[in-house]
Amino acid sequence: MQLVTDLEHWRQVRAEVGGSVGFVPTMGALHEGHLSLLRRSVAENETTVLSIFVNATQFNNNADLENYPTSIEEDLKLAQSVGVDLVLMPDYSQMYPDDFRFQMREDIFSRDLCGSDRPGHFTGVLTVVLKLLNLVQPEKAYFGLKDYQQYLLIKDMCAGLFLPIQIVGCETLRESDGLAMSSRNRRLDPTARSLAARFNQILYQATSDQEAIAELKSLGCGVAYIKTQYGRRFGAIEIESQGDSVRLIDNLVPKTLPAEGAAAESFVSGMPRQ
Repeated sequence: MQLVTDLEHWRQVRAEVGGSVGFVPTMGALHEGHLSLLRRSVAENETTVLSIFVNATQFNNNADLENYPTSIEEDLKLAQSVGVDLVLMPDYSQMYPDDFRFQMREDIFSRDLCGSDRPGHFTGVLTVVLKLLNLVQPEKAYFGLKDYQQYLLIKDMCAGLFLPIQIVGCETLRESDGLAMSSRNRRLDPTARSLAARFNQILYQATSDQEAIAELKSLGCGVAYIKTQYGRRFGAIEIESQGDSVRLIDNLVPKTLPAEGAAAESFVSGMPRQ
């Protein structure tokens, strides 16, 4: 496995890669969910590229950025253990030589769900993903469906910009109690971790969005949104842990699909859904 931190060096390395390339972009703090994406890429492609880059432009909360977990040495060991070939790990100055003057923005779906209370979040996400796709030039890029809105926006972006890249959505991996695997779970103390396990259970069992909101609030969770659409129930909550607020998101098909979400949409922001 080769680690590359300089983009000029990366261009040389990439030029020598032949055959199919699979790509998994991450912000590090790898867990089994990330590893499942990497294993799939290794199985489906001749070369697998992992990127590790904590993208400051997608954080609208400085404390959230400062507290984002990092574990580079462990990440590299895990990447090697699943057969990753190349790791791209640039810094901010290399990824943003323009200092974020040039941005990729979507103005419809990015304002909904996570975008409703995180202004600019998806502009940061789409901008960095577009940069990484240009650098890696993969045939396939793999994204977890826990971040379902992100997956749809990236899929639409690639279709809208005619990028010859297959965006592959991979099912959410969960802990034994159902909590969606996330790097942010590392920030949960035992009490917060126990409370977090109720999140997906309530999303699944509630007969309406309003019922889910009320139940989560009764447990002491801050609720950013609970919304059923496209045949799924989406949610984002804040849980207090060790003096900090940890944001968790999830989505799933609820036990009882309420009328407002019964019909899965075939279009988001005008692009056909596969």
